This record gives sequence, structure tokens and C-alpha cells, in this order.
Amino acid sequence: MSSTPPRATRTADPIGAPVSAAAAPTVVWTALVLVYVLWGSTYLGIRIAVETLPPLVSAAARFAAAAAVLALVLRLRRGPGALRVDRRQLGSAALVGVLLLAGGNGLVVLAESGPPGVAVPSGIAALLVATVPLLVVLLRSATGDRPRFWTFAGVTVGFLGLVLLVLPTGGADAVPLAGALTVVVGAACWSIGSFLSGRIRMPGNPFVATVYEMLAGAAALAVVAVGRGELRGFSPAQVSARSWLALGYLMVAGSLVAFTAYVWLLQHAPISLVSTYAYVNPAVAVALGAVLAAEPVTSQVLLGGAVIVAGVALVVSTERPRRGATREAVRR
Repeated sequence: MSSTPPRATRTADPIGAPVSAAAAPTVVWTALVLVYVLWGSTYLGIRIAVETLPPLVSAAARFAAAAAVLALVLRLRRGPGALRVDRRQLGSAALVGVLLLAGGNGLVVLAESGPPGVAVPSGIAALLVATVPLLVVLLRSATGDRPRFWTFAGVTVGFLGLVLLVLPTGGADAVPLAGALTVVVGAACWSIGSFLSGRIRMPGNPFVATVYEMLAGAAALAVVAVGRGELRGFSPAQVSARSWLALGYLMVAGSLVAFTAYVWLLQHAPISLVSTYAYVNPAVAVALGAVLAAEPVTSQVLLGGAVIVAGVALVVSTERPRRGATREAVRR
């Protein structure tokens, strides 16, 4: 779930502007904090957005708008041919986008929607999504790769934490099992998309790939939303101001600012440092959910979450950098 860092030479960033591989530590940490906080906060943003917005409609709108803005920036910075790709690249980006955004993000959005007791709390959703690096390891193993011993140890620890987190307790604060399974299926979709993105012919520019991934994901989400009847009887006037603000936050902070910061970090910071987002984001999400949405943080959540994060940290710290992380990080 990481990318091979570029060589330490002056080059051009994916948008087309010249950059230097050397960056001040203050700038690096500023970008890293943006990724930590903004990506970690998207789970709470989803929960607020779906309070009065149809879940899949909100997700489709978020990615369609982000794709339009990113495409406009690329067009202005790089000229008329900025988004030119061949059919194979377009098909690959569309496939990955559907898996990541319609499957991965869409199922998380569905799991976080609904009444209390049915909807998965945002912090729990983030902890469950944190299993993505573990699932990617299993996919690699199934295709003949041989991860390190400590990688498998991290996978074992992480899935033990998953069991502890969703184990039924019968209490009022128990994790909704159906919703938890929905998030896990979404994490599996995200893992498959991430896995494929490094093995099929994608657009060479990660931002261009992201535009087509977002467009394909938004289209798939819109089709499923219509099929579910989410627009039947829907009126924008019924949407609360906080849901509109949350949707705007997801578009700008989650899909544009944080992703851009992440791609910049891949060019300017050690991958071992950049990869820490994988286990910092869940901690941020749990904290924000508890403080801003009064989500319960039980001993089961703390124990299961800590074990999952420990497993993910072990996997991330022992894995060699691999290409494709930029596309893998098209955010939730």
C-alpha cells in the first residue's frame, strides 16, 4: 500500500509544475497533518452528510464534483491534451474507480446511514476500513507473492482485532453486525481495486487516473442510487444545512486537498513516514466521532481498534515500497 519514492532529482509534479525532491520538514509535516486529519475526518463527514442526503446520491455528487474540479485544474495547467488516455487505460481506470469508490466508499456510506443501532458509527467504520492493507496482503499471497513473516504476523494480529471489534456483546453499544459486514465487504472492494491498480495498465499520471476513477465511480454510484429509488420523492429543500456543509467538506477537504497533499508527500517524504496515515486515520476518526458526535467508545472498541491498528502498523512498517499507492489512495 505504498509507492516507490521518486529519485532525488528536480522533476515535474503530476500536474506539470516543476518541483524539487527536497522539501523543508515543516512543509512535509504540514502536508502529513492534512492527510492525517482530513482523511480521518471524512468518516464523520459521511455520517453527517447522510443524515438528510440520500447516501449513494451524496457519494456520487461528491466524486463527480471533485473530478470536475481536478480535470479543470489539469486542463489549465497542462493544456488541451492533459486528460488524453488510450482506451485500455480508460477502461482500467474505470474498473479501479468502480471498485474503489462505488464498492469501497459506497458500501461505507450505506453502512453509516440509517437510524441509531443500525448505522455503523464513523469511528468503527474507520477501524474496519483500516483492514485494507491486511486484505491486500492476502490478495498478494493468493497470486503467488510471498510476503515476509512479520507481514503475515501483522495480518494475523489485525484480523484478531477485527474479530474482537465486531464480536456480539448484547449491549446497547454493540457494533451493528450487518453494517460492520457491509464495511468489510467495502474494504474488500477497495483492496481489490488497490491490488489491480498496480497490475493493469493505468494512465501514467496519477491525477489523470484519479479523474477517470472518480467519474466512473460517480456514474456507478448514481446508477445504483436510482435503482434503489433514492431520488424518489427527494427534494433538495429537505436537506439540512449541516448535511450540505458536510458534503462540501468531503468534496474539498477529502477528495481534493488531502489527496493532493498525499501525492505531494509521495514525491517529497520517505514512504515509511507517508504510510503512517494507514493507522493514524482510524485513531483520528474515533476521536472526532467521540468528541463531535458523541459516539460511544467502549472498552471493546478500544481493545479491538488498538489490535487492528497494531496489526496494520506492523504490516506497513515491514512492507517494501510498492508502486500504485497514488491510485490506491483515491479517498473514501
